[in-house]
Amino acid sequence: MAATATIAGVVATSSVASAAATGPSPKPAPASQAMTGLPAAPVEKVIVTYKSKAEEAGSNTAAKKDAAAKGEKTGESLSFERRLAGGADLVDLGGEASKKDVNEVMAAFRADASVASVEPDIRAYAMAVTPNDTDYAKQWDLFETTGGMNVPGAWDKTTGSGVTVAVIDTGYAAHTDLAGNVVAGYDFISSSADARDGNGRDNNAKDEGDWNATDGECGTGSKASNSSWHGTHVAGTIGATTHNTKGIAGIAYDAKIQPVRVLGKCGGSSADIADAITWASGGSVPGVTANATPAKVINLSLGGASATCPSVYQTAINGAVSRGATVVVAAGNSNANVSGFTPANCSGVINVASTSREGNRSFYSNFGTSIDVSAPGGETRRATDTPGTVTTPENGILSTLNSGTTTQSAENYKPYQGTSMAAPHIAGLAALLKSAKSTLTPAEIESAIKANARPLPGTCSGGCGTGIADTVKTVNAVTGTTTPGGATFTNAANVTISDNATVASSLAVTGRTGNAPAALKVDVDIKHTWRGDLVVDLVAPDGTVRNLKGSSSSDSADNVITTYTVDASSEVANGTWKLQVRDVASGDTGYIDSWSLTF
Repeated sequence: MAATATIAGVVATSSVASAAATGPSPKPAPASQAMTGLPAAPVEKVIVTYKSKAEEAGSNTAAKKDAAAKGEKTGESLSFERRLAGGADLVDLGGEASKKDVNEVMAAFRADASVASVEPDIRAYAMAVTPNDTDYAKQWDLFETTGGMNVPGAWDKTTGSGVTVAVIDTGYAAHTDLAGNVVAGYDFISSSADARDGNGRDNNAKDEGDWNATDGECGTGSKASNSSWHGTHVAGTIGATTHNTKGIAGIAYDAKIQPVRVLGKCGGSSADIADAITWASGGSVPGVTANATPAKVINLSLGGASATCPSVYQTAINGAVSRGATVVVAAGNSNANVSGFTPANCSGVINVASTSREGNRSFYSNFGTSIDVSAPGGETRRATDTPGTVTTPENGILSTLNSGTTTQSAENYKPYQGTSMAAPHIAGLAALLKSAKSTLTPAEIESAIKANARPLPGTCSGGCGTGIADTVKTVNAVTGTTTPGGATFTNAANVTISDNATVASSLAVTGRTGNAPAALKVDVDIKHTWRGDLVVDLVAPDGTVRNLKGSSSSDSADNVITTYTVDASSEVANGTWKLQVRDVASGDTGYIDSWSLTF
């Protein structure tokens, strides 16, 4: 019986983290584990960002000289390795460094007035699982009314044609149910030992296997495990060939899949992952040939523990979004608040939690107020079943895989579970939307997905975003097709709420006839500590103000995430509506994350 895994992670810090948080970078949780503690392993490199006017910011020679000087000061063998796509420098510590040594090195850089930030080169790992069997009838996640994502009804409008989806993961294990949709990718693993191909970075994204031969090989707490072929499983959910009388159906089956390899032996580094995000979206990476087929959707089914989003990730994500790429990230599988996991806690991403076949939050899925939406991730065992067993393979997510235990062997199909499996459902949906309406921005795609999700039919403790994504409803919303319940208009552009300030976010409503309904739905997602500080109003096109929420000095809870029902029957529907938010006290700030009107 195949084993399962529902957790993967890293220890991460940023330049603003405390010294105690800059501990060893862990190696990956193996495929035989489920919801165990994160393993720990030494940090080997740090990422240094110099201030823009510093000589080191634009000169590799100066950066090399500074690394050597910091090495002499701390007694470590520091060396400049390379400049990253975002402008930061990767500095090698000269081997595995102790926690004390890492802290000393980072303190030395922080003490330099020319340094903007320094952070460990953390590692990220596949967030998946391993199970069993084949074909479309078993893909409940696509079509079942309870836990499925309502995909088939959208295929008459869009199948993903013209869109490339980058799967930043373990690479590609050759599979005939994927081959027709795969375009050239890249191997961004800079360590030849981790890459297992003998040469580090190259233009061959072949998955060489991520197995671990012995316990402890990837750090304290790590266990021996077989290769996961994780990236191939993720890719199948997004874009497996469909209508070919074999295997499974991909959600965006006419989209192109671009494998970008960042995870190898013992996971992958944040420096490599950040460069991969930049390259996949069409950005420039030093020493790497430009991407001939830039992706408009990027799937990151990887991550690890970090109280903050490392700047190396955020810089890369910001760049990708600015180039028009929608970035989808798995929330993580630790049954914990997603705020402690990265890159899920970075801004500008669609953060995806996992649900079960019954429509509950999967027992392993991370949760929290920063979850944007949920999607099927499956449960190949019950929460009370013995970890490492597969007792309900029919409830997992079936996709393309390989039968090799270490290196590639025969292709096959198996069900996995994990937020790694949930994220590609949203990446596939994003590809469908971009294909249906090429002018959509990443913010508009996120808004549409969130606004048209349906409430979980089961239970979710802790926060699962706006619900389970509904493919048909979302595609209909962006293509202007009338759906039951009327049209939804959304604005997901963030608006900062400062102390004692009044701000507004606008929505242009068009294509409606007559007046607004007597039960106008106003969905509000405001991130703000001490929500009692806030007064929230809906402003109609003619300037009429309807109060949605008053202030309260005793309401110290975080965030306003709810739906208000407003009698707007006296207002003309078409026109510019505004969500107005007034902060009436000092000490707490936040932002309007998104809001929508459903007519």
